[in-house]
Amino acid sequence: KIQVSQSHIENVILNTGIAEDKVHRIPISIEIEKFDLVDIQTKSEIRKNLGISESTILIGSFQKDGNGMGAGNEPKLIKGPDIFLKVIKILKEKYQNLEVLLTGPARGYIKNGLEDLGVTYYHQNISDYSKIPDFYKALDLYLVTSREEGGPRAILEAMASGIPLVSTRVGQAMDLISHKHNGWMVEVGDIDGLVESCKDVIEKKYDSHHILYEARKTAEENSYDKQLQLWRNFMKGLVDD
Repeated sequence: KIQVSQSHIENVILNTGIAEDKVHRIPISIEIEKFDLVDIQTKSEIRKNLGISESTILIGSFQKDGNGMGAGNEPKLIKGPDIFLKVIKILKEKYQNLEVLLTGPARGYIKNGLEDLGVTYYHQNISDYSKIPDFYKALDLYLVTSREEGGPRAILEAMASGIPLVSTRVGQAMDLISHKHNGWMVEVGDIDGLVESCKDVIEKKYDSHHILYEARKTAEENSYDKQLQLWRNFMKGLVDD
């Protein structure tokens, strides 16, 4: 049997001729109980601890996008760090108070690019995953600009945290995001589309309560607990009941 996390890879495998009943789509999930919806007071406290102004428009990117585990000055282009910088450059021209919050290792390419653009950024390489929910709560939006992905897990993490999500159509984003219903999704490489989606979020051109409610519901429907039956089906015949 083969477990895949998203429909694109599922179709690639099925097109090889493998039997359909051997392929099981089970998304990369999260422990939903570790992520709760952000509120204004919590967001303010976390920003204060990070040294970030409440008036800042803060965009998050928590995915490793540099080659290797060192400084990461050489970009891993399938993760789209070059696209990320192009989007930030355009947004910075309109929103002078825009800043970026980074986590994870090997972010040198992004950091160097933001410095060249004159964009303030904050970077923490978090070794304790249990701390990651607080970093989401500091954000105004989370941005995924990848060309290829298996997940990323950040899709569900942002949704679970009540943080507006803008993503390219990659990985399981294509299965989980319904454009302008529970997030924003554009085609890979569509810089204008990413910019306009970010503007939608920043300028609140949407019913935020509805979108964030639907996003949280999507995260809950894809939590580990909700996947138990999927894994039972996968393991059936492989292990004893």
